[in-house]
Amino acid sequence: MKKTWIIGLALATGLVAKGKDPVAPHNDAWIGTPQEMRIAKDVRHELLMLPWFGVFDDLAFKINGSEVTLVGSVLRPTLKSDAEHSVQRVEGVSGVINEIEVLPLSMNDDRIRTATYRAIFSDRALGTRYGFRAVPAIHIIVKNGNIRLEGVVLNEMDKTIAGMRANGVSGAFAVENALRLEEREAPQK
Repeated sequence: MKKTWIIGLALATGLVAKGKDPVAPHNDAWIGTPQEMRIAKDVRHELLMLPWFGVFDDLAFKINGSEVTLVGSVLRPTLKSDAEHSVQRVEGVSGVINEIEVLPLSMNDDRIRTATYRAIFSDRALGTRYGFRAVPAIHIIVKNGNIRLEGVVLNEMDKTIAGMRANGVSGAFAVENALRLEEREAPQK
């Protein structure tokens, strides 16, 4: 059985080290066939171009040969179906398995999302560095009062600040800081 990797869209927000292939997984190095690499690049592009993909959504995908499995969490059911339809159109994709979770409707979760967004992006360091992007580098996922931060930040300090700001949101039960650090190449001498 072939090993598959989850490839997160957050890595495509401009925080990938110069010269590195932007097709990279959440945590491990991924080396696929040339066809898988092309499919991954095209799938990422299609998902990033979805008009309603935003800060409160998290999309990722797995590739196994020519089959793509979509994963993540979204606010709108239409974003789930739009993601599936756009990936089905990618040349070379033989099938799409849609495991994207649609987050439950909740006024309390909406309040926590808004408060978390304000807490993180009103911070001077985080707001200026990550707040003015078409596709945000920090995604805020709230489900049943629990906050999960996803995405890629430049350094450990930004990750810590974002986690502290999210922990300060009133009414949240728990915060999972799943932010990853940008991979940087070692300086050449």
